[in-house]
Amino acid sequence: MPHIALPTPYPGIRGLLSFNPASGLALSELAEQLLRGESPLSVGERELIAAYVSSLNCTRYCSAAHGATAAHRLDGDFALVEAVQRDLSTAPVSDLMRALLQIAGKVAESGLSVTEQDIAAARALGADDASIHDTVLVAAAFCMYNRYVDGLGAITPEDPALYREIGAHLSDHGYLPQPGE
Repeated sequence: MPHIALPTPYPGIRGLLSFNPASGLALSELAEQLLRGESPLSVGERELIAAYVSSLNCTRYCSAAHGATAAHRLDGDFALVEAVQRDLSTAPVSDLMRALLQIAGKVAESGLSVTEQDIAAARALGADDASIHDTVLVAAAFCMYNRYVDGLGAITPEDPALYREIGAHLSDHGYLPQPGE
């Protein structure tokens, strides 16, 4: 049950964004840019970072919604997303992606947790400045989004099938409001 009266009954962040349309649009535009804008990381990889950080922050709505979106963008590989969220050390991702996700995980703890060694390890595996930048920015933004969703008690459905629908919609349409929303 949300902690504030929302004008729409949408689950998760969508309901919260409707409370203040101006800030809601700005937050939607930020998500669109971070997750779908130009980057050396694919949309699926950035969604995986968002899902991973959200799982570390125990934000069920964002973890499930972005996990489903990542899976849709990673050839329907829901098992991969679940493996990353369950245990990054054994998940079947590339060494480079594991290093970037480890950096994202450190950002979820505190930006100060990221060390020169973490960056050097990612660089040794092929990460460039843009990949490192985008990883940290997506992780930091999702810490904010997670706290927004949890701090206001967003509607968080239980049904996993609903998250697959949300993920398919986000994968196909992105984060900007659609006509009629």
